Amino acid sequence: MRVLFLFTGGTISMKLDDQGAAVPALSGEEVLSFVPGLPDICSAEVQDYGRYPGPHITPQHMWEISELLERELAYPDIDAAVVTHGTDTLEETAYFLDCRHFSEKPIVLVGAMRNSSELSFDGPANLRAAARVATDPASQGRGVLVVLNQLIHAAADVTKADTQALDTFQSPVFGALGIVDTDRILFARDPQLRDPLETDQCELAVDLIHAAAGTDSRLIDASINSGTRGIVIAGTGRGNVPPDMIPGIQRALDADLPVVIASRCPQGRVLDTYGYEGSGRDLRNRGVIFSGLLSPVKARLRLMLALGMTQDVAEVKSLMERVGY
Repeated sequence: MRVLFLFTGGTISMKLDDQGAAVPALSGEEVLSFVPGLPDICSAEVQDYGRYPGPHITPQHMWEISELLERELAYPDIDAAVVTHGTDTLEETAYFLDCRHFSEKPIVLVGAMRNSSELSFDGPANLRAAARVATDPASQGRGVLVVLNQLIHAAADVTKADTQALDTFQSPVFGALGIVDTDRILFARDPQLRDPLETDQCELAVDLIHAAAGTDSRLIDASINSGTRGIVIAGTGRGNVPPDMIPGIQRALDADLPVVIASRCPQGRVLDTYGYEGSGRDLRNRGVIFSGLLSPVKARLRLMLALGMTQDVAEVKSLMERVGY
């Protein structure tokens, strides 16, 4: 099988500089040279998209990467794609790509927690595992997958849970899809939250605002005044906000802007369980859109793509709430 290895950067392409800091340094070919037995797994086509640290990746980059992958996977001699990525924003790019991926061919995102200058550099093992998953027939039709530390995750579920641990990538609600074992790939379940959006553009002017005790409307108003096209609120608990945020949220709704409520909790759905001012029910009655199980960062990306399809708030609501709500 022939696999496209698309290198975008991240720790997997880094080594220590003269000051002892990890910086982008290695080409895709150099990284693949560390992977033992790769020719026995697949034939590799290597492309260097860039050497971006995770925090440098933007939704515009994600769009370009998704367009590149769609074009390359359309070729009959390319059977799958493996994309290296910085772990800080890997879950966001994975979900963005999954929202635009209609092919049966697998896309696997992979990264590393240790760079090539460190002992026990995990990049080669993760890349080998990613290649095995990408070429396994059972991966067909499962959308975009994330593979690190011998675990296989769905793009919609996975999150980076620890700043430096090798097992940082977790799927808190449903658990991993499967494992990469010594002799075979084992899938335990199918992705539950896959729902691609067919759009030829992406609205980049979408803001994410985090709610905390006593948060007021200033950031919401600043977002409105700066020309945002949509707002995601990372609310507390089931999807609630402090009452001082309500005036700003209402001003956004009155301006016909979609406002989405997600939860800052790592697990669980947003739901209109409570009925006080600023509660989920109060927000629902005002016209706020619920993100379901999507995390705030993933809800923001889905809203960007939904707004690329339509500016009608009712239609955006339908696109946002038709999965995981």
